[in-house]
Amino acid sequence: MSIKFAKAAAVALAGTLTFAAGQVPAQEAQTLDQLLEFVKRGQVQEAKENRAREQRFAQDKANQAAELAKAEAERTRQEELSAQLEDKFEENELLVSAKQAQLKEKLGTLAELFGHLTSTAGDMATNLELSLTSAQYPGREEFLNQLISKMSGSDKLPSIEEIERVWYELNREMVESGKVVAFNAELAKPNGDKVESKVVRVGLFNIVSDEGKYLQYVPSKGTLEELARQPSGPYIGWAKALANSTEGLQKFGVDPTGPSGGSYLAALINSPNLEERWHQGGYIGYAITALGVFAFLLAIWRLIVLTGVGARVNKQLKTDKAMENNPLGRVLKIHEDNPSMDTETLELKLSEGVLKETPKLESGLTLLKIIAAIAPLMGLLGTVTGMIITFQAITIFGAGDPKAMAGGISGALVTTVLGLLVAIPTVLLHTIVNGRAQRILHVLNEQTTGIIAEHTEANLRK
Repeated sequence: MSIKFAKAAAVALAGTLTFAAGQVPAQEAQTLDQLLEFVKRGQVQEAKENRAREQRFAQDKANQAAELAKAEAERTRQEELSAQLEDKFEENELLVSAKQAQLKEKLGTLAELFGHLTSTAGDMATNLELSLTSAQYPGREEFLNQLISKMSGSDKLPSIEEIERVWYELNREMVESGKVVAFNAELAKPNGDKVESKVVRVGLFNIVSDEGKYLQYVPSKGTLEELARQPSGPYIGWAKALANSTEGLQKFGVDPTGPSGGSYLAALINSPNLEERWHQGGYIGYAITALGVFAFLLAIWRLIVLTGVGARVNKQLKTDKAMENNPLGRVLKIHEDNPSMDTETLELKLSEGVLKETPKLESGLTLLKIIAAIAPLMGLLGTVTGMIITFQAITIFGAGDPKAMAGGISGALVTTVLGLLVAIPTVLLHTIVNGRAQRILHVLNEQTTGIIAEHTEANLRK
């Protein structure tokens, strides 16, 4: 029984045993002797692998020691080189100090002169970079920048020719500031097109094209560009006349605040024109305008009608026969149709005829009066609405930008202006039309009174 158990244990142990090297084939031990042989062979194989691994470790250790020694030798060499360079640097510093002292001694009073020359060249380079004359004479600031770089290096001195050129450029800029010069240059249109055109430079203030358009000089590009928005008013016409003139005095709008669209020119350009101000009134402004146009057309129509009626009434005054094409003729027709009527009845009939003609003559006057009263109220409504919007914007964004506040208030007041612009002419037109109507009514009343007086006199004679 024990022999069978030992055999089974050997088989199980041999089945689970594997060799680390993987070179000895796995076999099942049939007996304890075979199992012992397998164990012995595995120990021998592991011993061989361990010895080989130890040899590799020893070789790597030797290689690392060699690399370490090499690195230490390189570090020592670099330290020695660094010490040599430091000594050389100190020697060079002493040499540079001695040379600078020698240069300063040789320059003497010229050092102060070159300092002033450098300062002057720097200021002039900045001015020339932004000057309109650079559009006609490009590249001057490059020479000045090179001269400044040369003098700042302290190893080269400016030549007499360079110093004289600085003096020449300074005088040329001063002379050109008082000239009105025409020359050809490439300019960029607002749509991006580039064209070769004649331009006129007015000193250092403004430059315009032959079409009378104001231009701006872009220093970063060195080009002339036409302003996308031009000043309104007579300035364009003056500029065009100046560009096309050859002699004599010409009117011209000069901006003394800057050559490339200074503050004054910018204010003129950014100021809204009449159309833009009208659009600032919004829907209420549009309604006021429509009301004003209607009032104007109504007044003109009534004025034309009353002028025609007045002409026919005047014609009627020159004849004794009643014509029914005018109010006076229709009133006189009542008397012609009733020659024997008593005075009181005739007076009532004539008054009735005048009352019939009055609404026709005064047609539209009430509407004109209402429009003259409503227009300012609508303007006030638009102003109040605009102020509410402005204060809401101030509540949200704050009052840090006075220009934005002023712009909002200005836009809100446009409707008030529109209302007054409609109301004032409407009142005047109402007065004129009403005067024409009252003049005709006065003639009717006058003629009616005369007819009654004649009729009464005739009855008394009988």
